[in-house]
Amino acid sequence: MITIDGSHGEGGGQMVRTALALSALTGKAFEVTNIRAKRCDPGLKAQHLHCIKAVQELCSAKTSTLEVGSNHLRFIPGALKGKTISIDIGTAGSIALVLQAALLPALFAGKSRLRLTGGTDGKWAMPMDYCTHVLCPQLQKYADIKVVMERRGYFPEGNGKVDVRIKSKYRKEKDFDAFWKQLRQAGHQLRLAEQQQLLSIKGISHASQSLEQAQVAERQAGAARIALAKCQAPISIRAEYSNTSSDGSGIVLWALYGKDEIDTVNPIILGADALGERGKRAEAVGEEAAKNLLEEMASGAAVDSHLEDNLIPFLALFGGAIRVPELTEHTRTNIMVTEQFLPVKFRLDEEKKIILCSLI
Repeated sequence: MITIDGSHGEGGGQMVRTALALSALTGKAFEVTNIRAKRCDPGLKAQHLHCIKAVQELCSAKTSTLEVGSNHLRFIPGALKGKTISIDIGTAGSIALVLQAALLPALFAGKSRLRLTGGTDGKWAMPMDYCTHVLCPQLQKYADIKVVMERRGYFPEGNGKVDVRIKSKYRKEKDFDAFWKQLRQAGHQLRLAEQQQLLSIKGISHASQSLEQAQVAERQAGAARIALAKCQAPISIRAEYSNTSSDGSGIVLWALYGKDEIDTVNPIILGADALGERGKRAEAVGEEAAKNLLEEMASGAAVDSHLEDNLIPFLALFGGAIRVPELTEHTRTNIMVTEQFLPVKFRLDEEKKIILCSLI
């Protein structure tokens, strides 16, 4: 039984999600104590319970008794098997955070379908457009992934709907060690150590239909284009409106790099976003997203600061190297958790800001 102290590092829910994913894949049981100990409202929140439920269904796991506020989790995984799972978070809790726990094991479970209801665009969580256009392209070499956002969900009501269909290219056998050896020999290392040439910048500026008359989505996109004009690359930002339960807006941008064209196996894609809120001008939202993206681009990294922690388990499973802007607290947390489930050791080349992973 692997034991994890939830007060370690940034002390948030990240280590629970990562431990769930790696436990389901490796078949190793774990327990976490002091869950979210460093948060003002410690213990599990509703969205964490849904993360546990999603992964539990994928691997028929046994868990300790859980409720909102629980500060301890014991998770004993069973056999990993692809299936259709429906999860309704019931609030604007992040769909992307549920995916952060369920996606990794689902990639190697055969055929899976995740039908998720909750928030698609909110604070302190990956927007679904980022997940679709920045994260998922990195994972297509491991499985065929199709993400359809059927409905956006903003705070506080949520009610966004996302349908994720996954077909594995490598399916886990009963013996994880043999399966892992197969993965290491597959030749699908993460090779994201050089930024290369900027090819284009794309984006989606979105808002509720109630904000269409004020042209909120167009204004966000227009401000972002102006701020990014100095990049001297084609810029394409789509403005769209949706029928949503709560009013809201936001924008997600991503920059694509390559030598002559984008590498579909190891794509260099840097992303950034900004969220609208009452009293915040649409132009300020677009400018904020553009500023965030420009900072990521100026770092010279091939992986942005939001993607790096998501790639840590895959770096351990497949090997390779990624160049990052900095080592974030979420990344440090994922390194700590991953090293407990797999016999690997991460290190950072401080000068080049490259994260490497070796077997021990």
